[in-house]
Amino acid sequence: MRIPARVQPFINYNVKIDYYKIIVALKNTRITELENLIGEYQASYYNGEAEITDAEFDTLWDELKRLAPESPVIKRVGADSVDGFPKARHLIPMGSQEKAANPGEFREWADKLGLPLFIVQYKLDGASLELQYKNGRLDRALTRGDGIIGDDISANARKMRGVVQDLCTDWSGGIRGEVLMSHEIWLTKYSGKANCRNAANGLMRRKEGDGCEDLMLITYDVSATGNDAYFSTEIEKITWLSEHGFTVSETKIFDNAESVIQYRAIIAQERMSLPFDIDGLVVKDDKTDMNDLRRARPERQIAFKFELEQAISVLRDVEWSESGATYTPIGIIDPVRLAGTKVKRANLCNPAMIRDMKLHIGSSVIVVKRGEIIPKIEGRADLAHGELEDAADMPLFCQNSQFRPIDMPQICKTCGTALVDAGTRLYCPNTDCPKRLLHRIKKWVNVLDIREAGKKTLERLFNEGRLKRVADLYTLEVEELAAFERMGELSASKLVYNIRSPRSLSLADFIAGFDIEGVGSQIMEYVTQAGYDSLEKLRATGVEALSEVFRMGELTARVVVDGLKETADDMDAVLKTGFITIAGGKELPLTGKSFCFTGELKTMKRGDAEARVKALGGVIKTSVTQSLSYLVTNEPESGSSKNKKAVKFGITLLDEDGFLKLTEHPSGKLPNP
Repeated sequence: MRIPARVQPFINYNVKIDYYKIIVALKNTRITELENLIGEYQASYYNGEAEITDAEFDTLWDELKRLAPESPVIKRVGADSVDGFPKARHLIPMGSQEKAANPGEFREWADKLGLPLFIVQYKLDGASLELQYKNGRLDRALTRGDGIIGDDISANARKMRGVVQDLCTDWSGGIRGEVLMSHEIWLTKYSGKANCRNAANGLMRRKEGDGCEDLMLITYDVSATGNDAYFSTEIEKITWLSEHGFTVSETKIFDNAESVIQYRAIIAQERMSLPFDIDGLVVKDDKTDMNDLRRARPERQIAFKFELEQAISVLRDVEWSESGATYTPIGIIDPVRLAGTKVKRANLCNPAMIRDMKLHIGSSVIVVKRGEIIPKIEGRADLAHGELEDAADMPLFCQNSQFRPIDMPQICKTCGTALVDAGTRLYCPNTDCPKRLLHRIKKWVNVLDIREAGKKTLERLFNEGRLKRVADLYTLEVEELAAFERMGELSASKLVYNIRSPRSLSLADFIAGFDIEGVGSQIMEYVTQAGYDSLEKLRATGVEALSEVFRMGELTARVVVDGLKETADDMDAVLKTGFITIAGGKELPLTGKSFCFTGELKTMKRGDAEARVKALGGVIKTSVTQSLSYLVTNEPESGSSKNKKAVKFGITLLDEDGFLKLTEHPSGKLPNP
């Protein structure tokens, strides 16, 4: 059987399993992961506390759409839900829009529909709201909800600017708009919130409605109850809304796609001067099609989003950030504003990128914010204004002091070893480099989330020669730590307890904890899913076989193989302590058990109790459900809702003494926290 070229990266020829099953398993695993992430982020977005940026969310959405276009997540919208507000059904389904991230995608949509006119409005970055009217009077106001049913926040909506309560007509129907907060109000009153959208979402859901007068509603759609023919065009809708006292979204009409693309470029430059946030344009067919509007994702309109915001600056210097063995270039640039913040430093990634972009000190550079978070130099801004076309021109150009080559480190600052320039990585090859060893210990502590092992404590122990490798952490004793200045016996006991608390790690996390350069848990997940699911199998695998795993390649495979050899003794020593196991081996005492806490604890903090459960393999829950194993409470007779649910579901109630006995470490080695 001939394996298609596109399938090759997924295949490990040393493992005797059906190649296509590997592909399907990997794909399904990623689809499930994406669906879960998108569901979580949609919930946080629609409830006013977005955890990631729109650009980051779009990346996840695009990947899921590519892998599983029929996924139910693609077909539904996020659901906002606020306890205490009554629910009601929308008159106009509040679906989500298809999107175009660049002119090419927009042209494809426009060519497919062949529209004679394009109605273009701002894509307002706020919270959707539907106003429902009966005989001209405002009846209720609903949030997006699940697209069909939303929360009734009528009392709050009546306080917002732009909400008309009496239309002075007997008209009945629904009006859609976006609840926004202006930049001015956010800066003066709510700058503690991440952005205007988050602030607006929070205010509109306050039970008492305080602050809703600081919000405004801008409308963009309307539909008459029981009469699909009431409006025949989008222009009629906008005109009707304006005539009845509503603030409407900025609206333009174009007769070709290229004009829309040019208009988007202009607005992208001007959007920071607008009084509120927008993140693109909404482009619609002028002809109203109610059947299309009732779809979960209407086909005759699209969100034409802005590209990454970028700025032009000048590269003034390059600093080299040291992390473990790797030296990473950071560009120092003339300050520019990107995504609302001043940027002075931008990532250059690695030496190969510097060479590929033919950069030198003094170059004009394009700077963007990836996901609107991490500033990055994308390339040269202009190769035609007297700047160098090729590095070979440098000697002639160095007579101009404005331009000079970028100096790359040659020697490790810590151990004096000559650095290796591998193109995509500049690093110290000395496996005994103190900086490299200390970084590995810190990485292990971070992966295991041992919060008591602070940076200064680890550095002191390392500098005094007490810590030389990860396994040395498990030899620390309370007495020696208690002698440290500002440590004390209680803090020392806590630190030792948390270091020695038994943990079961996935193979991917276990290896990632040993700080093999450039190899994180995600890369190792691909490796384990390809059949290398034990430490023994990995150690027996060569570079050639490992390089055929999806997303590996020869360079990464060689780093993994060499890293496993370098850390083998340390890994074995850690496993021999008995405190760390690799998942798939023996189970921990509380594996499969879940705990929920309610009320105060007498002998420890809630966080310490939860850490105790996690260390023994248990799971923490924040609510009582039928699947819960234990509810921990010192007031089992109280009438709290959690206690009532636990009794109803037949869940075991534990008091604090019972909890301590159940979670007592079986080895007897651990001091109390």
